[in-house]
Parts: sequence; structure tokens; C-alpha cells
Amino acid sequence: MTEGLLLPPGGGRRIEAVTMTMKVGAEHSDVWSMFETEVPPGFDVGAHLHHNAEEVFYVIEGELELLAFEPVDRTIGDWRTWESKTGGRVYRGGPGSVMYVPKGCPHAFYNPGTEMAKMMFLVSPSGHEVYLQEMADLLAAGGPPDPKAIGELRARHDIHQLTGMARPPQDR
Repeated sequence: MTEGLLLPPGGGRRIEAVTMTMKVGAEHSDVWSMFETEVPPGFDVGAHLHHNAEEVFYVIEGELELLAFEPVDRTIGDWRTWESKTGGRVYRGGPGSVMYVPKGCPHAFYNPGTEMAKMMFLVSPSGHEVYLQEMADLLAAGGPPDPKAIGELRARHDIHQLTGMARPPQDR
């Protein structure tokens, strides 16, 4: 490929049923994909890990609780109470905060505030947009999402969920 990609603010491909815009995907890079996402109050992606992917998150607006470490015990309560072997704890990050997630590292984010948060994230290798679109399609089907279908989708895309995902009520 000999041409780059220039996008104006708000540019990119919107992924339906989630507040996410793909900025760069597999059609542009074999190495990574880049997304801008809005995280509604109360949204918790749930702790999870990837064996074959690395991610970088950058908070643009609002605050997010961020986890990027192996806890002493993955089974104890809510991931927001986890602690690492070195005493690390969940971090509350505002604009300019960065979270790097190496392969195999448990990670999560949660919006504890009352306002929408916004972040950019990069994932390597590219192609994460396929998972996100398939998840959006499942969530847009109406009614409660099928846990078995979501589990199978995540397994196909190297997403190993450690704690549950929580979506805020839709009337917010």
C-alpha cells in the first residue's frame, strides 16, 4: 500500500449498535486497527484477556477505571477490587491517561461517572473490527443477548472473558 489515510474529526466507519467508530482497520493495515469509542456511564467491558493481541487505550474525555495486570486471585469479587502481586490496583484515569495491555494480560475498563467518556484504542493484530461488528449484530437482535452465542463469538476472536460485561440501562 502506498497511500495513507486521512480522516477529519468524526470520520471513519461507524460500527452499528455500539458507540464506536473504526478509524483504521484490516483493509489499511495488517498490523493494527484503531477505534474511537464513547463509553456510557455504567458501562463495564468486564475483565478479559487476549493470548494473541496487544492493545493501547488513550482516554480523551471523562474518566475510566482501568485494569491492566494479573491479579493475585482472579476469582475474588469484582475486578475493580483486584490487586496485583506487587500491590497494583485499578487506576482511575482522566484525559491523557494511557493503558497498555500486553498479550495475556487481564484488562478492563469501566465508566464510573455520570457523563459519557471517550477514548481511542489500538489493537494489534488488525481485524478486531470483525469481532466488534459481529458483537454489535448480536446485541442489535433485540431482547437479552444469548450468552452462549456471545461466548462462542469471543472464543473465535481470542477474547477470554474473566468477569461479566455490564451495559447501562438503554433509557439513559
